[in-house]
Amino acid sequence: MKLVRYGAKGAEKPGLIDGEGRVRDLSGIIADVAGEALLPENLARLAALDPAALPLVEGVPQAGLRLGPCVGSTGKFIAIGLNYADHAAEAGMKVPEEPVIFNKWTSCINGPDDDVILPRGSQKTDWEVELGVVIGKGGAYIDEADALSHVAGYCVVNDVSEREYQIERGGTWDKGKGCDTFGPIGPWLVTPDQAGDVGNLRMWLEIDGQRCQNGATATMVFKVPFLVAYVSRFMSLQPGDVIATGTPPGVGMGRKPPAYLKGGEVMRLSVEGLGVQTQRVVRG
Repeated sequence: MKLVRYGAKGAEKPGLIDGEGRVRDLSGIIADVAGEALLPENLARLAALDPAALPLVEGVPQAGLRLGPCVGSTGKFIAIGLNYADHAAEAGMKVPEEPVIFNKWTSCINGPDDDVILPRGSQKTDWEVELGVVIGKGGAYIDEADALSHVAGYCVVNDVSEREYQIERGGTWDKGKGCDTFGPIGPWLVTPDQAGDVGNLRMWLEIDGQRCQNGATATMVFKVPFLVAYVSRFMSLQPGDVIATGTPPGVGMGRKPPAYLKGGEVMRLSVEGLGVQTQRVVRG
């Protein structure tokens, strides 16, 4: 099942993608793709619906019909750093012995095709295609063996990052990770039964049609079940929380010389089976 949130920014409605790739309205069934709607028993009720019996939404998704972030009312947007061995190598950093955790502020969450706005004075804004994990059943101190039962689904995340703010301006990574629009999520939330083998999904990102990142979740250091369990040791997880699980090589910081977004570029990115994002980069 592919769940979406469609419509004007800030006024999105819940929907699902039918077998023809069209949006069916769920607003008569759930208030939003958020919170308790993501609990396993409620997702099972949605999966049992006949899409053809739901109202058809006018317009083609991502081609006239705007899709918003695929999950609403996110309480925590958690990210994992240096979780691909080949990305750590290009960054000149050691593979961590334990996951690196940082925050992306929820105010950075953006639709999958909305503009990415460079902060004023930004010189080193970068791109990162990532697999996003959306929590369904909350919990703390989750057992790794039980971790996947807490996952509502998966999505594409672009972990947009301002490297000067992140690395050179003091403090933690958070400073460069949570600027407004730096967290495109979607286009849809894909439930685990349709997401394939999340331990081996191809992923890519292009800038103006040039392939920059071309990797796979197979090179993740810490896999999804471990990450869900590990994060839950330090904070309780709630329905709708999002974990961005790291990026493969090919980011601008790793190029020789480094290359960063200046404004005017178009980013396209995808994780296999989870849809495509397209963002225009504009200066703030």
